[in-house]
Amino acid sequence: MGPEPWLTGDAQAVASRLISSYQTGFGQPLVTGLAGDANGEQWAKELFAAPIVVLAHDGSPLDQGDGPRLIYANRAALNLWDRRWGEMVGMPSQLTAEPSERASRQTALTAAQQETSFKGYRGIRINRHGRRFQINNARLWTLVEPAGQACGQAACFSSWWWL
Repeated sequence: MGPEPWLTGDAQAVASRLISSYQTGFGQPLVTGLAGDANGEQWAKELFAAPIVVLAHDGSPLDQGDGPRLIYANRAALNLWDRRWGEMVGMPSQLTAEPSERASRQTALTAAQQETSFKGYRGIRINRHGRRFQINNARLWTLVEPAGQACGQAACFSSWWWL
């Protein structure tokens, strides 16, 4: 049996991009508690276990086809959307919101792309069972590869409530 899906080499690379891109975008750490010399697996474990909701999607165009697909969801995100890793990672990210909310979601993502990072997003999302919830004060940021190329977007939030 292999490692948990959030500990594979690819998932560790995504976790590293999430952490470093957040630091660049907001000037503060996304997760704390590990020494600077911690390895990729330790950071991936810390991010997955973080109490804040963290999601990321790839760099596919927002306005083409199904749009970007999710490439990361930590435990808090999986619990909120009531999905397992294999169900959530790979699905079109627009499916995290109901159809009536997708235009405002796309507007916020476009704004975040243009500014690299964006604070204070609010929106309504929907979990696997159709249960709606409001997110508040979310942060959106651009994921950047080590070479400096944009490769996706991420969001995190800790404030939300059921509707």
